[in-house]
Amino acid sequence: MRLIRYGFRRHATYWAAALAGAFTNTVFGILQAYVLIALWSTRPGLGGYDLADAVTFCFLAQAYIGPMQVFGGGLDLPERVRSGDVALDLARPASLQLWYLSEDLGRAAYLVIARSVPPTLVGALVFGIAPPAGPGTWAAFPVSVALAVLVSFGWRYLVALASFWVLDDRGLAIVSLIMTTFFSGLMLPLVIFPGWLGELARALPWAAMVQVPADVYLGTTSIGGALAFQAFWALVLLGLGAFVTAAARRKLVIQGG
Repeated sequence: MRLIRYGFRRHATYWAAALAGAFTNTVFGILQAYVLIALWSTRPGLGGYDLADAVTFCFLAQAYIGPMQVFGGGLDLPERVRSGDVALDLARPASLQLWYLSEDLGRAAYLVIARSVPPTLVGALVFGIAPPAGPGTWAAFPVSVALAVLVSFGWRYLVALASFWVLDDRGLAIVSLIMTTFFSGLMLPLVIFPGWLGELARALPWAAMVQVPADVYLGTTSIGGALAFQAFWALVLLGLGAFVTAAARRKLVIQGG
């Protein structure tokens, strides 16, 4: 809990950047909303969404950018590997993965307040986005968001760990950005992807970051199935992260003689 609070306070110092991000998310949310309104006006019921669902999804996706760190990054592990400071991190009597996860949870909690709430409120005022239907959805939605943060961290942590083996991780970061942006549902709801592409996109871990929590909010999916899907990918990615961390620790010892 102490590290979670530290992560919250650390990112709360950058309030101006958070406000700028919230403003940007709001503007892009409004622009994307008008695009989706035009699309759903010509194709009503597309992907099983009505027009209100599509507009609500748009602002939810913008609200998830900060907490889920959809554009990647958020972890200083690659920089610490390049500087050699990671040796101090590995010497701590604590799990490297758990240490970074705790700080990331604090970061996500702050950005939910600073970057997720403003665009959602603007969307509600301007477009009248739909609220969750029923107490079951209200209860499941924060659980789904928390699981989405875990999946996001699990993926970003694996990408960051690659810096133990590659000299420059920027190429991997760009690939991660493209995959996450496209397959999470940030650009367009995955429900409108056709055929096998849609089935594949909805089965990949990136869907757990944006599409699934949005569907839980909208009530367009089975809550139990959605949470199970997110929990599965969170366990898989965190488990892989623990395995790769152990391999990275051995590699660092070997390189150090």
